[in-house]
Amino acid sequence: MTRVGIRAKLRLSNLYTFTCLRPRATEEGAHSFDGPGYSRIVLCNQPLMHNKKPFKYRSNHVSTTKYNVFTFLPKALYEQFHRVANLYFLGAAIVSFSPLSPFTAESMVAPLVFVVGLSMAKEALEDWQRFMQDIKVNNRKVKFHKGEGVFGNRSWKKLRVGDVVKVEKDQFFPADLLLLSSSYEDGICYVETMNLDGETNLKVKRALEVTLPLNEDEAFKNFTGTIKCEDPNPSLYTFIGNFEYSDEVYALDPSQILLRDSKLRNTAFVYGIVIFTGHDSKVMKNATKTPSKRSKIERKMDYIIYVLFSILLMISFISSIGFAVKTKFEMPHWWYLQPKNTDDYYNPKRPVLSGIGHLITALILYGYLIPISLYVSIEVVKVLQATFINKDIHMYDEETGNPAQARTSNLNEELGQVDTILSDKTGTLTCNQMDFLKCSIAGTAYGVRSSEVEIAAAQQMATDLEDQDVERSTDFRQKGKQLEIELESVISKDEMVLKPPIKGFSFQDSCLMEGNWLNEPNADAIMLFFRILAICHTAVPELNEETGSYTYESESPDEGAFLVAAREFGFEFFKRTQSSVFVHERYSASGQATDREFKILNMLEFTSKRKRMTVIVRNEEGQILLLCKGADSVIFDRLSKNGRLYEEDTTRHLNEYAEAGLRTLALAYKKLGESEYSAWNDDFQKAKTSVGADRERMLENVAEMMERDLILIGATAVEDKLQKGVPQCIDKLAQAGLKIWVLTGDKTETAVNIGYACSLLRQGMKQVCITAINSDAREVVKEDILSQITKASQMIKLEKDSHAAFALIVDGKTLAFALDDDMKRHFLFLAVQCASVICCRVSPKQKALVTRLVKEGTGKTTLAIGDGANDVGMIKEADIGVGISGVEGMQAVMASDFSIAQFRFLERLLVVHGHWCYKRIAQMVCYFFYKNIAFGLTLFYFEAFAGFSGQSVYVDWYMLLFNVVLTSLPVISLGAFEQDVSSEICLQFPALYKQGPKNLFFDWYKILGWIGNGLYSSLIVFFLNIFIFYDQAFCAGGQTADMDALGTTMFTCIIWALNCQIAFTMSHFTWIQYLFIWGSIIMWYLFLFVYGMLSPTTSGNVYQLLVEVLAPAPSYWMATLLVTITCNLPYLAHISYQRCFHPLDHHIIQEIKYYKKDVEDQRMWSRERSKAREKTMIGFTARVDAKIRQLKVKLQRKHLSSEIHGPAPSS
Repeated sequence: MTRVGIRAKLRLSNLYTFTCLRPRATEEGAHSFDGPGYSRIVLCNQPLMHNKKPFKYRSNHVSTTKYNVFTFLPKALYEQFHRVANLYFLGAAIVSFSPLSPFTAESMVAPLVFVVGLSMAKEALEDWQRFMQDIKVNNRKVKFHKGEGVFGNRSWKKLRVGDVVKVEKDQFFPADLLLLSSSYEDGICYVETMNLDGETNLKVKRALEVTLPLNEDEAFKNFTGTIKCEDPNPSLYTFIGNFEYSDEVYALDPSQILLRDSKLRNTAFVYGIVIFTGHDSKVMKNATKTPSKRSKIERKMDYIIYVLFSILLMISFISSIGFAVKTKFEMPHWWYLQPKNTDDYYNPKRPVLSGIGHLITALILYGYLIPISLYVSIEVVKVLQATFINKDIHMYDEETGNPAQARTSNLNEELGQVDTILSDKTGTLTCNQMDFLKCSIAGTAYGVRSSEVEIAAAQQMATDLEDQDVERSTDFRQKGKQLEIELESVISKDEMVLKPPIKGFSFQDSCLMEGNWLNEPNADAIMLFFRILAICHTAVPELNEETGSYTYESESPDEGAFLVAAREFGFEFFKRTQSSVFVHERYSASGQATDREFKILNMLEFTSKRKRMTVIVRNEEGQILLLCKGADSVIFDRLSKNGRLYEEDTTRHLNEYAEAGLRTLALAYKKLGESEYSAWNDDFQKAKTSVGADRERMLENVAEMMERDLILIGATAVEDKLQKGVPQCIDKLAQAGLKIWVLTGDKTETAVNIGYACSLLRQGMKQVCITAINSDAREVVKEDILSQITKASQMIKLEKDSHAAFALIVDGKTLAFALDDDMKRHFLFLAVQCASVICCRVSPKQKALVTRLVKEGTGKTTLAIGDGANDVGMIKEADIGVGISGVEGMQAVMASDFSIAQFRFLERLLVVHGHWCYKRIAQMVCYFFYKNIAFGLTLFYFEAFAGFSGQSVYVDWYMLLFNVVLTSLPVISLGAFEQDVSSEICLQFPALYKQGPKNLFFDWYKILGWIGNGLYSSLIVFFLNIFIFYDQAFCAGGQTADMDALGTTMFTCIIWALNCQIAFTMSHFTWIQYLFIWGSIIMWYLFLFVYGMLSPTTSGNVYQLLVEVLAPAPSYWMATLLVTITCNLPYLAHISYQRCFHPLDHHIIQEIKYYKKDVEDQRMWSRERSKAREKTMIGFTARVDAKIRQLKVKLQRKHLSSEIHGPAPSS
């Protein structure tokens, strides 16, 4: 029989107490709702009725693109002309068609079209990729009812409200559906909602009992019904509606609703009615529009351009005023200009008009102050940087074959300025795999394998020992030996034995394996412990016919790990019926393997509120047992006086497990008499079958009566398997100064345990839990939450312990209030004071709202990372969105700015590429403004020197080549290849990353410094050359320099000064930098030589200028050398002073590497690395430090104890 056939025989609804009761029309009746928000009417299986109003609703077509055919041109142009420089050059291009322009219209329009067109083409390409993904989703196929009981395929986009669809195993639901029936006879189906809330645990959905007969295609031939329900809304966890069928009205709730983008699992098929389609579906209601993202550097560039534009206006006004004065008072005396026969532009009688006309000319003439080529150069550099990210072999995942991908190059430098990371949990941090590692039974600890935290602590302590000078005293050497003994106890030698890995089971201890537990003093307690693991659960076994072993479909990975552990210990759960579970026990006192049946009498399942699960069973001897597992705090409160025999030892073990980063549960039991159980069961059945609002409370009270006077048997410790390298990555990111928030749809307990596993939480960290009280009065709830937030903030403020760390834990219900406008600032103020923040049970929209709050409230750069459709909102909302190209589709990747295959690659993406890209772009932009100011202001000086005539000192070809050829390639090499330190050093010293968030290389001090340097260089280039050539002979024949000789000499000095300046700026040289820098200088001389060799009609006054005039003149070469040195002296002086007296971190590392101290003195290098290790409150390092402090305290106590008692006297 097939797996589905076996499972279909189970009426799984009978396993559930609180959540899986099916409402009947006669029990609960219909929901009563009127007014706005409840207007949707769905006419089931009547598609023609939904083709016209008022029942015509939105189609099932979805679009996640930023543009469409009609909006691309206006929206893209709007984006481009948000850039101030582009707006300026648009105005200049328009004016270039007038006679006032000093340049031709073509020379002004062509660069603008090229720059804007290139950027728009890149935007179009990125949006095209989103469009293709939408087409793929919209064209997915699903079976729908065509009529007369016949089903056929139809694309998702053509589905309509009211259609009957048949979804098969492992398919996604195409729209929000009402579940009618399933392959199971009682209408149960399993749903995976990872794309919605991040959870991989399967959810159980159930159909109404009245629709269960609709379980085959022919049954829908004459099916009709009406659904009246709430209007489309983003709430994933609520639904209110009524279903009218067969003259009865049935209440609907979320347990009958199958949401779009969730997946059908372990169920052959389901039938459903389409309720919400397309952008009306709940997952799409949680989606946010694709925003236009610009980096902080780019936004700041606008302000710099405002400054430069102000300078441009100022010098243009000075030039126009000077021109007007010259025109009015001096032009009448310049007879050669024929002042009486001129146009308005040179009319001495209308100087104001002449000045206004000259203002427009000056604005265009001095346009070289505004670097239009900056944007093109940045685009080229960012594309190169993105290529390096894409090709980084260290971010290539061999398992999936997925490399890192920069999906947009606009935000490369933003990677180096991140302050807060907001991360999804499931699929991002975790593999959602639990491994049974240790246990405590009857006060005895079992399990010798170390957790990742213990191993890291031992390794770090060993490193610390090596770094210290242990030869200073004998006393310290003895402490070192004691510490080594401690380390040996942490890492067991048994771990060296290699065994084939068992998924979910990493336990090692010969005392319990292979039936050896029978030889333990408390064998009966151990057997009961294993039976609890094998019985107390809701899982269903599946026989793997290839291997002959059983696998388990469980609602949580913890349950799966417990069942695998029970199997490995010899207690294999292999069968479940409606009323019993069967366990194959390989070991017993008699030595015979037996199959035992345990009849299930009642099951009280786990909820986040109860924090425990209980099953009441009758064994083969007729004894009734209550078996319970749950959080230790909950179990310990319910122990009897006689049941606390192992409490002290178990508590000590639980603390040790928690310190080792393990997830723990306590196990307990009690024996029940027949009369005691019968009396309680009568009360339980009454509560279970009651109707009304008090039903759930009555069930809880009855369960509470039974779950008391328990006997503690032991505790489990499982290790939550994180994705490879996650703890180390989080530790490096924490040392880099980054704050990490976890936003997950998981329940609180799961999220907290993950927090411990990845070291966002640790033992001793004070947890601040903000929860909403149960009240219908919204204002009462808000006041209570605000009071909790205020008290927590005050507690943190009054904390005096320097090692104290706080963690904020909040759920989605509380966030719904905390994100209100009048409370969100208080919530954010508390959150930023905490070392880590974990938000649980949050919807996709709440993820986006929290991200927006952090982004706007702190004003700092945020990065969101996730792997599912439920993360799309926050990925779009954050300054930088990173998608993980995992197994859950490509929605997150398609919405992201960068994609990586594993969370661990985020370390290299930020700490290496982010650090490099930020410094490269910052230095490149600063240098760009420097060179344009140094060049552009010389035009103003000469124009003023020449009577504000509008005359350029440079030949037009010089000006065209300046940005395009002669200075562009060195800048591009700076932006693409510069490295202050190598990638290995970036990873060894993650604190270097802090330079980015602190914005050390692009603050106003740096920017104004470079602008000042440009101003200084322009003054030196112009006035030093004027001083040299104005009154002196230039050639051997006594001739003085003309304008072309002076202009060419000045231009030569600029080329040399600017290229030498960029060489001094660089820290890392390859042959490419040498080629571009010195090649640009050589290119200038080659151009001057070749251009001068052309005929005079082409070269004009530059004809033979280099060969006949400049090259033979020593003053030309001396002036070039003198100006170049003088221009660069201030920068050299500044950088020398800084390195000597106020060095930055990378300066020190550069010197160590240059003098090879890292090779010659390993101890010094290790000491420097240790000093650079930031003292953090989260991460592996913080946890290890806490563990080290704890072990050192133990050692000190042992040492003091040995000194007090002293050695025993010898006889």
